[in-house]
Amino acid sequence: MSDRSWFLAFDGQQHGPYPEGQLRQFIAEGRITADTLVWTEGMADWQNAGDIPGLFAGPPGLPHSGGPPAAAGYGGGPLSIDIGLWDLLGRGLLFAIGFLLVIPAPWVARSLYGWMISRLRVPERPNLGFTGQVGDIWYVFVVMALLSYVEFSGIAYLRYIIIPVEGYLSWMLLRWIAANFSSNGRQLPMAFDGSALTYVGWHVLIALSFVTIVGWAWVVTAWTRWICRNVSGTRREILFNATGLEMLWRSLVFGLASLLIIPIPWLLRWYTVWYVSQFELVERTA
Repeated sequence: MSDRSWFLAFDGQQHGPYPEGQLRQFIAEGRITADTLVWTEGMADWQNAGDIPGLFAGPPGLPHSGGPPAAAGYGGGPLSIDIGLWDLLGRGLLFAIGFLLVIPAPWVARSLYGWMISRLRVPERPNLGFTGQVGDIWYVFVVMALLSYVEFSGIAYLRYIIIPVEGYLSWMLLRWIAANFSSNGRQLPMAFDGSALTYVGWHVLIALSFVTIVGWAWVVTAWTRWICRNVSGTRREILFNATGLEMLWRSLVFGLASLLIIPIPWLLRWYTVWYVSQFELVERTA
């Protein structure tokens, strides 16, 4: 056990990892109580420190003086994602087919989001999961699937009318996703606090920016940074580091090379891995 690193949970936050020697020092100083939740690799779930054999010298449940260890500060760093080439392609195709058929849309969307989140690698947030259920906002997926048919209706004014509607539905979806992250089976206190009106405004602006041919890339990067600033409930701040130029040339390469059909699986993985790597966690300054 001496080589293990330990995570602690208190005050609604996760702390660590700490080497076992430091963990035992916290215990000796009374800064960890028998009721403090701890986790290390190989454990199925979080447990009270006093319930782990050999960790406490005294009997489980014996209170200790002092508070929890002062947070050493979460390490920052970029996010990454571990996705297989064919897994991503297969799930993406299933997602597209599900939306075309409308009724399966909530199930294929929930499956894709849950799988993608489980493959995310976030510094000091082990075993990410997704707790959202199909029944939470199934109607949002159904309406979004139905609206996709309006795009091909040939009626120009209808396409313009649905832009803000799609924006509002997208806002509801983002709030649902942000509120349903978990780590090691424990719900994270995350939330997206951006207003619906501002979000819809961004959505309309992005649609209008495509008229400029290239300007949309800078609008999308600014919009993504706004979303990151409005995520609350995390000790660390989320940054998006991609520039408009990076977004533009990668998107053009992806779109043009996809016309050849065969490279699509490799392009999809390449673009997804790059996009996720542009998100970074840093300590909040305020």
